[in-house]
Amino acid sequence: MRDGSNACQTVFDEVTDFLATQPSFEAIIDFKPSQFLDERLHELLDEANAGTISYSEQKELDDFLRVNHLLRMLKHKARLKLTGTM
Repeated sequence: MRDGSNACQTVFDEVTDFLATQPSFEAIIDFKPSQFLDERLHELLDEANAGTISYSEQKELDDFLRVNHLLRMLKHKARLKLTGTM
């Protein structure tokens, strides 16, 4: 398993770096985390499902899930803006 000690910071960095570019609504809708972060998230989910996740890994997973929720809300609002319903 990969050392994920910096992955939590990386997920926040990746998203804030993206948002700092002032992306279009289309770019927000199309945004996907890097392959590294996607793989790390799946590792954490596998650990959680197996019941072998450590406390620090659980905190990291919680952060991933919070960022994922934020991205879902951003994408939803971007779609609303594009359709003129917001």
